[in-house]
Amino acid sequence: MSALPVTLADIEAAAERIAGQAHKTPVLTSSTINAKTGASVFFKCENFQRAGAFKFRGAHNALSRLSSDEKRRGVLTFSSGNHAQAIALSGRLLSVPTVVVMPQDAPAVKIRATREYGAEVVLYDRAGISREELGRRISEERGLVTIPPYDHADVIAGQGTAALELIREIGPLDFLFICVGGGGLLSGCAAAAAGASPGCRVIGVEPEAGDDATRSFRTKSLHTVHNPDTIADGARTPSLGTLTFQMVLALVHDMMTVSDRELASTMFYLWERMKIVVEPTGALAAAAALSGRVDLRGQRVGVIVSGGNVDLAAVPTLLALANAPA
Repeated sequence: MSALPVTLADIEAAAERIAGQAHKTPVLTSSTINAKTGASVFFKCENFQRAGAFKFRGAHNALSRLSSDEKRRGVLTFSSGNHAQAIALSGRLLSVPTVVVMPQDAPAVKIRATREYGAEVVLYDRAGISREELGRRISEERGLVTIPPYDHADVIAGQGTAALELIREIGPLDFLFICVGGGGLLSGCAAAAAGASPGCRVIGVEPEAGDDATRSFRTKSLHTVHNPDTIADGARTPSLGTLTFQMVLALVHDMMTVSDRELASTMFYLWERMKIVVEPTGALAAAAALSGRVDLRGQRVGVIVSGGNVDLAAVPTLLALANAPA
């Protein structure tokens, strides 16, 4: 097997680089959930991270690695929201100009926050143009450095610090559940687990409607999906990236999908039982862990809660979905 693009050493270096800027997020437990699963379940709560999601880790690591000239010219990224906010905030902290290409149907709270952090936001129609194509055109015209949301070694290494922190705090794990869109968090955390908790089974989780990573994992051939209809807006990516696909195949043990109804139900379950605000994408890993489809009895289980940027105007619709008949 060829060398992987990100190793435990890269993740440890990223952890040192972002220390003092990224929050060391809490690890929460629930006696109710432990009784429900028969396991010891540890929730790594990245909804308490700066900008409300794990994405700050990778964004800040990547921007910190830029040269002085690159920082002066500025950066561009494309994102449905959480990476957008993370790049915008990191840019403000590091005095790097930022341009963010966002879909016009992204949650209003994410668009507003990205602008408030100081980024120039360029909106586009998902149905009409590729964000990569638009971003490439703007980058070339303005001489910007592109920092993609997941298929970038420094971004992946930064995301992996979430699992590294978790394992360093609570010790070795038997299972680690992680949401997957483009695969940056899954790849980085899988690399961290492989190095820091050998024997841990890493399970990636995505929405049923956007199951491209699951199909790619099963067939070992890269699959794509176009603008899937799911409430998990952070997992509407068209496919895994070149780097993340390689790492997922090498380091991930299994993939699962959950329905939007399961996702909404789990999101509100976490709100009610654990008193934490989690967004739909942020509940993907928990939905799989709590589904009963994996026997977790007697196991030590990590769950990455990836973010908490909920569009409050959408809550009534999400609640109706959670309460809909199975």
